[in-house]
Amino acid sequence: MILSLVLWAAGAVLIVLGAVQVRAPLARYRALQATEANLRRYDDWRGSRLVDDSERTGADEMKDYLRGRVRLWSVVIVVGVVMVVVGFIVR
Repeated sequence: MILSLVLWAAGAVLIVLGAVQVRAPLARYRALQATEANLRRYDDWRGSRLVDDSERTGADEMKDYLRGRVRLWSVVIVVGVVMVVVGFIVR
């Protein structure tokens, strides 16, 4: 009984913490994707290739970093859900 309560509480904390922490990197990642799509549309409209796609930019590095943060906090959320489920099974 005590173990299941501890698992539920710890799982709930991890779920809430992960949900709070994943919001900012996910929003910034989506904003970078939208900016990149807008630049590509503008470039297509002008009919020129101003950006060389083979080069790695700072935006690419930032997207990789943000993607890693989203993955990390998503794993924390999944661990929290697993802890809650195990808490129900142990009960």
